[in-house]
Amino acid sequence: MPSDYLPILILIVLATVFAIIAMALPAVLGPSRKTKAKLEPYESGMVPYTDARRRFPVQYYVIAVLFILFDIEVIFLYPWAVMLRQLRLFGLIEMAVFLGILLVGYVFVWKKGALEW
Repeated sequence: MPSDYLPILILIVLATVFAIIAMALPAVLGPSRKTKAKLEPYESGMVPYTDARRRFPVQYYVIAVLFILFDIEVIFLYPWAVMLRQLRLFGLIEMAVFLGILLVGYVFVWKKGALEW
């Protein structure tokens, strides 16, 4: 049984090694002349005129969290669609319950005004 997980372990080790090499190699081989212009924050090609540490409205974070939440829940639709023929009526009812819960959450968020920008 543990030998079944060996390819996953190899993949994780190779991905970690590749990530470390990709992060370390440019720092070691690349040129590093630090000038005043290079040390300034870069914002869309514009010279920053205020401090970069400004406050964002909470609404920005609420929208971001809601997007991630509903986006991740939509991912659960794919395996259900693949297995629908084997699940038959039970799978259809379970997905209807799942989508009903999502719809209730969406309506709640909408009524609360969390989606207003």
